[in-house]
Amino acid sequence: MNLTPTRKSLTRIAAWTLAPAAAAGLVFAAPVLAETPSALSAVQAHLKNTSSMTADFVQTDRKGQRLSGTLTLKRPGKIRFQYQKGVPLLIVGDGSRLTMIDYEVKQVQSWPVKNSPLGALLDPDRDLSKYAKVLPTGSDGVISVEVKDPKRPEYGTITMVFLRDGSAPGGLRLRGWVALDSQNNRTRIDLSNQKFNVAVADSTFRWTDPRPKTRGR
Repeated sequence: MNLTPTRKSLTRIAAWTLAPAAAAGLVFAAPVLAETPSALSAVQAHLKNTSSMTADFVQTDRKGQRLSGTLTLKRPGKIRFQYQKGVPLLIVGDGSRLTMIDYEVKQVQSWPVKNSPLGALLDPDRDLSKYAKVLPTGSDGVISVEVKDPKRPEYGTITMVFLRDGSAPGGLRLRGWVALDSQNNRTRIDLSNQKFNVAVADSTFRWTDPRPKTRGR
């Protein structure tokens, strides 16, 4: 099995997930701007009322290459992207840092959660009104929110998409997100089989360091 294209694609998504991105966005039909305050409030309520989530995900890059896996989230700050069998990369957020582990080349990269676009998703206490805006979707059942820190644009932008769902926390279900990295590589994450507020052990967010042990570490 040739993993070279897969690893390149995963490196792009990992670089976006962990480090600053340039821009993100979704384009829909007619604008629906009047609902901005209530939509932001609904998203904030969803985040505050979601302590954990598990889901299946499909990642699609701009070339149409698709990879799948499972996502586990536990607020605040914890997330795990477990890719499909045969893919040697893992992304884990332990509450303070997001880390990409490449088991094939035995390398580890890490960034503070707060410096990542995913920080908006992992911190339920952040005030969305200060750094988020609702994008037009043309549908009352869909909310698209673009989030970025105006004081730190280098941290990147994440556009999250929610579907109205009375059975989900706050009446919304996270459908996924879209991003463009600094090289204009578009990456999309689609979620399915979401389960909210389930028991998730903290051990889920541990990982094995593949780097050779050296003195002093």
